[in-house]
Amino acid sequence: MEPLLRKLTGQRVFGEPYEKDGVTFIPVAAVRAGGGFGRSPEKKGGETAGGGGGVVNRPVGMFVLKDGDVRWQPAFDLNRLILGGQILAGLALIVYAVTRRPR
Repeated sequence: MEPLLRKLTGQRVFGEPYEKDGVTFIPVAAVRAGGGFGRSPEKKGGETAGGGGGVVNRPVGMFVLKDGDVRWQPAFDLNRLILGGQILAGLALIVYAVTRRPR
């Protein structure tokens, strides 16, 4: 559990700021962590135990600092857009199938 907790720091959410042409960029990510464990009886009378965990980072955007102003620039997530289109297409097919059913 200790190695997993070491990964959950503020540096996972806010990346190292970098500067280019007088503009400072601070990347921001969404961080999710999870874990679990369990045990089960063995056939020979003992028990088996195991567990695991992980951390997932997903970029969400960046803060842009220029001339004393701060602006939020969201990241474009193509995977989320594709998933939304698939869900919408699936719902459209369901509605079409239900409305075309003979009564």
